[in-house]
Amino acid sequence: MTVPDHLKEKLRTVPHRPGVYLMKDRLGTVIYVGKARDLRKRLSQYFHPSRRMAWDPKLTALVESIHDFDVHVVRSEPEALLLEGKLIKELKPRYNVSFRDDKRFLMVKVNLNDPIPRFTFTRIRAPDGSLYFGPFPSSRALRQVMDLTRRRFHLRGCTPLMPTEADYRHCLYAHLKHCTAPCIGNVTPEQYRQQVLAACEFLQGRCRETEAQLETAMREAAARREYERAAHLRDLLFALRETTRKQERFERVPYSLPVAVDPERDLAALAEVLKLPAPPECIDGFDISNISSSLKVASVVRFRRGRPDRAHYRRLQIKTVEGQDDFACMAEAVRRRYRRLLQELQAAGHSLAGEAPPDGSAARCPAPADDKVTTRDVEPIPAELQQLVQQTSRAVRQGITPPPRPGPAKLPDLILIDGGKGQLNAARAELEQLGLGHIPVIGLAKEFEEVYLPGQSEPLRLGLDHPALKLLQRIRDESHRVANAYNAQLRLRKISESVLDEFPGIGPTRKAALLRHFGSVQRLRQASAEQIAEVPGFGPRLAAELRKFLDARSPAGRSDDRPPDPAADPGTSPDS
Repeated sequence: MTVPDHLKEKLRTVPHRPGVYLMKDRLGTVIYVGKARDLRKRLSQYFHPSRRMAWDPKLTALVESIHDFDVHVVRSEPEALLLEGKLIKELKPRYNVSFRDDKRFLMVKVNLNDPIPRFTFTRIRAPDGSLYFGPFPSSRALRQVMDLTRRRFHLRGCTPLMPTEADYRHCLYAHLKHCTAPCIGNVTPEQYRQQVLAACEFLQGRCRETEAQLETAMREAAARREYERAAHLRDLLFALRETTRKQERFERVPYSLPVAVDPERDLAALAEVLKLPAPPECIDGFDISNISSSLKVASVVRFRRGRPDRAHYRRLQIKTVEGQDDFACMAEAVRRRYRRLLQELQAAGHSLAGEAPPDGSAARCPAPADDKVTTRDVEPIPAELQQLVQQTSRAVRQGITPPPRPGPAKLPDLILIDGGKGQLNAARAELEQLGLGHIPVIGLAKEFEEVYLPGQSEPLRLGLDHPALKLLQRIRDESHRVANAYNAQLRLRKISESVLDEFPGIGPTRKAALLRHFGSVQRLRQASAEQIAEVPGFGPRLAAELRKFLDARSPAGRSDDRPPDPAADPGTSPDS
């Protein structure tokens, strides 16, 4: 393995500092993200001659795919760990395994608007008016520091939102004098709030005095040969320094989809492989994303002349499919997308020269006898749209080039389905029902990168370096990214609604009654205490407490009558 000259030159400029590196292939796609205490030394190991004898095939494939790399220098190794996890979750590189899930690092939050604030652990930063500290690379060190913080500032560790005297009788923290017991009036709420504010300053790094005390106690214990206590104090001191160390906050890394080196060549190769009359100008890609049988979504991406056309991306929530059925989900996504597109065509008044077939039937590509197509009952499309489809099909058969159509009103020249023969047949059945059987449609199965064609029992296997397959992979990967991003957005929205779980007076039955009565937590936030009291299982007292609880967690800077819009994925818009 010979190291390219441009990589040798770039390696000489890499500093001997901690940071994160991103490996890229020849198309600019990030294929691996890693961290290092010494960037120069770590990157040089990838191109060392000993890598020729590497026993790990995954590492060998990674090294052979590296065409370029980028580095991000940070101040410490914990910062590198945080940035590495953030980049892996956003970019999802092919050769990374760890951190690709949706699990995040631990944070600490406290809501100062609560009557008796309490510190809790969380992994999601929600707009609920709370103070957040973190994220922290080491959850073990964080838990040790929080235990030290509770003891030093005499904070409560109980879970009730508003503890009472009944809770005090069973409170171990109060009896051990670790808590000042505001629940029985030992301190006033304002005095306890000052304790919480002092703890917040402590977590922000103002802890020099505590560090000095711990170090002195550690040395005294070692002098008395109490080595176990000295080791415990040493670990606690290390955890305190790691947790309260100043860390840089990393902004979202912008995602840029890599483009082909020669899109025209890739399109020409795709037309040759699929035996199309001309290279496809517009290609639509479909993908389905779900977790088990919940939060089923679909994405539609469009590539124009081999490059992404983000203005025509669409995202859909699957509405009619019960359970986990990828074939039915794909059928619904194709049906809804092109019914909507046909309606937009009709509304824009587009038409092609030519007359409808005399028999009044839409032109369709007949399915081969040996190809099983599963059809679904759909609503009949209007006569005007039928006529438009007939004219389009007739023009395609006669080789008439459609005039340019502004906006989204343009049918694709090729449709790519993420999946095998089952997803492909489901999509073809819906296109046939809509009278769009003349549009070529293919499937791309991920496991062996096989291309499925209608009417052919055996898939087409192209070489991994074939330009046509590279183009199809880029479209498939982009549709997969958009679908997963939308699914993650819906999951975060669902997680944010679990704020009711923090209220101790509500169990699953009452929570379900609230959501059934108001429809969502956003509408519940707008309700008054009297309206909440109308829900079965709630009385005036519990409704007033819940109203106070929600007021303390209302997002700062937002009025109650305007629920927040979820952040949309750039370049996409929801479809009906």
